[in-house]
Amino acid sequence: MRVIIADDHALFRDGLRSLLEARGVEVVAEARNGREAVELARQLRPDIVLMDLTMPVMGGLEATRLISAELPDVNVVVLTASEDDADLFEAVKSGAEGFLPKNLEAEQFFDLLQGVTEGQPALTPGLARKVLNEFARPAAPRPERTAEELTEREREVLELLVQGVTSNKDLADRLFVSENTVKYHLRNILNKLHLQNRAQVIAYALRHGLVEPPEE
Repeated sequence: MRVIIADDHALFRDGLRSLLEARGVEVVAEARNGREAVELARQLRPDIVLMDLTMPVMGGLEATRLISAELPDVNVVVLTASEDDADLFEAVKSGAEGFLPKNLEAEQFFDLLQGVTEGQPALTPGLARKVLNEFARPAAPRPERTAEELTEREREVLELLVQGVTSNKDLADRLFVSENTVKYHLRNILNKLHLQNRAQVIAYALRHGLVEPPEE
């Protein structure tokens, strides 16, 4: 796993680098602000950018939007001290694959990071529930997108994603198809809905009533 750390606090970057490298994670670069994070992501194409929100020059949300739009293979995971739900929802809308508090326990942090490399959103259960509740609210009016073009199998994939089945392997097992077939369906869904990642797909599906929200 190749990672860029983007945070304006040098002491925090040093501590996080030590923690990551102790677990065998390769830290390929550090950024002091969002603009540096975008430039380094373009140059190095890491697996994950760990992105703080509040930074000088360019904030984390703007940097996340740029990276998600330009570099879809680079996963942005917000790592922040913010407890503001608005930041969480805006990060997901911006294309972040995860939103993690800085006070997270190390074991859970590494489990969630590993999940990102397998296609799973990096959200704690509590934050995942907030996202589901927020985006399950009806939206009006419905935007002109091509959701009606989704095939029956693509809608099955959507339903499983909303239920929390997010890894390629688990989706393949539930649908009795290969992981390559799952990737094909996911790519089609992203293209048809003009979205960048699975977190956005889940949010969009709930917001616009494409599938029923999961039961509590």
